[in-house]
Amino acid sequence: MPDDAPLAPGLYLVATPIGNLNDITLRALDVLRRVDRIACEDTRQTQKLLNHFQIATPTESLHEHNEQARADSIIQFLRSGARIAVVSDAGMPGISDPGMALTAAAIAAGIPVIPIPGANAALSALVASGLPTAEFHFLGFLPEKAGQRRTRLEELAAAASETPRTLVFYEAPHRILETLADLEAVFGPEPPIVIARELTKIHEEFLRGPVAQVRSAMQTRDRIRGEITLLVQAPALGASAPALPGASIANRIAQLQSEYGIDEKEALKRLARELDRSKSDLYRELQRERAARNKR
Repeated sequence: MPDDAPLAPGLYLVATPIGNLNDITLRALDVLRRVDRIACEDTRQTQKLLNHFQIATPTESLHEHNEQARADSIIQFLRSGARIAVVSDAGMPGISDPGMALTAAAIAAGIPVIPIPGANAALSALVASGLPTAEFHFLGFLPEKAGQRRTRLEELAAAASETPRTLVFYEAPHRILETLADLEAVFGPEPPIVIARELTKIHEEFLRGPVAQVRSAMQTRDRIRGEITLLVQAPALGASAPALPGASIANRIAQLQSEYGIDEKEALKRLARELDRSKSDLYRELQRERAARNKR
């Protein structure tokens, strides 16, 4: 598009730097200067960026608590032929940040939605992690509550794939040690993980290694700071712990259920005690057995 061409009406999803201001694109700066209004996750944070690049476009707030309420008025403005940019505090709006609901509403209203690519913590961490990139799953933030977080990880571990895949999460620094402990309990001590911290900033850091090793290194720190992207190489189907000698997990569980008149959950607990293994580990192995059987 020529520099002097008018900016087309529509909703512009503009990626902003995740740390280093030099990561802003020329196209993003051009759009931010020429839209009628910028909807911001935090107007104060965005104003720092706008001031740095001498951009005077008016701003308004659009965050997780008001996005639904603001969507109607913004859509009406867009219907009149307006041009509105959406930005988050850092990275791509709509990726674990506000913007998704407004985007869906704009599409439903027949309004053009134009992505303006740029910095993204998940992809930046992935390409520099050294973990598989052919198949990866971005999962945002894990649940804050310990029980829900462990359950979510068990679900992911049970959903084994034919090939190794990389799971990508965002995590808060004050929860990272708890999350690593849950990872080790669910996936075991060996799966490779990467912690990407403070990406594009002065103190950018990558910690790579087996989950137990990385967790041990993090535990020695007095304080953990900064934005964290956590990547886990989930084992492929069949890469589980050694099976129960002489029988499958499913057969032994069925035997316990028959002997004691108990349900599968209780049988799994008994088998875990019997083998001195974690219930989560056995559950994953049971799911893999069933998946393998279904593929025959």
